[in-house]
Amino acid sequence: MRDLGAGLGYLIKGQRWVLGHGRWFGIGLLPGLITLVLYAGALIGLGYGADDLVEWATPFADDWSSPWPGLLRNALTVLVFVLGLFLAVITFTAVTLLVGQPFYEALSEEVDRTEGGTVPESGLPLLRELWISARDSVRILARVGLYAVLLFALGFVPVAGQTVVPVIGFCVTGYFLAEELTAVALQRRGMVLKDRLALLRGHRLRTLGFGVPLGLAFMLPFVAVFLMPGAVAGATLLARGLTGEAETDDEKGGGAVAAEG
Repeated sequence: MRDLGAGLGYLIKGQRWVLGHGRWFGIGLLPGLITLVLYAGALIGLGYGADDLVEWATPFADDWSSPWPGLLRNALTVLVFVLGLFLAVITFTAVTLLVGQPFYEALSEEVDRTEGGTVPESGLPLLRELWISARDSVRILARVGLYAVLLFALGFVPVAGQTVVPVIGFCVTGYFLAEELTAVALQRRGMVLKDRLALLRGHRLRTLGFGVPLGLAFMLPFVAVFLMPGAVAGATLLARGLTGEAETDDEKGGGAVAAEG
């Protein structure tokens, strides 16, 4: 529980950081607003078309007696929209980070500068960094897609599909949100995707403590936009803690939260 609380602490501190640096908060809003418009249109389209998609995919139910076709199709329509929302929450961060790469890189660097004085640099050209970010995002989204399909199938399991599966879904969402956000700071520290995932697995509870509350908040589109700058700042603080660049609470007398071990 202490590690979960520590992860949440980074998220809160990140929001406080951007509120205390208003210019960076404004800069960090722009990519999220652009992405929000794109995703809102996609979700509205899914909302209108999900029932037609389900009806097209279930012709075998046409011969069933009432009310079973309607019950099946209504349940599947809800699941399709929930799946779409799940994917939107996951991919929103990846797309926003890709759109706003230069903005968030600068924001993350400023957090490092104010917190530690030194700013790690990858030394790579901007186009190379964009390519690496896009490539890693595709790899992460492929993993998320596999989880989404599995969780969608498990959603049909009685009781567990309506209780345990949603909880697992939120944990998956939070974990990969944390990975996408910490990538901004960890990539500047020369860590490739494999190393980043290993680092987060080694601090799983702290990662979930940061990512799961953020994932729940990101269910509300406008909230996601306004939290995004602070999420990047908080993820930079989390990265500093996980790599041992921040002092522990005890070392600072209850100050900043730091890395485990």
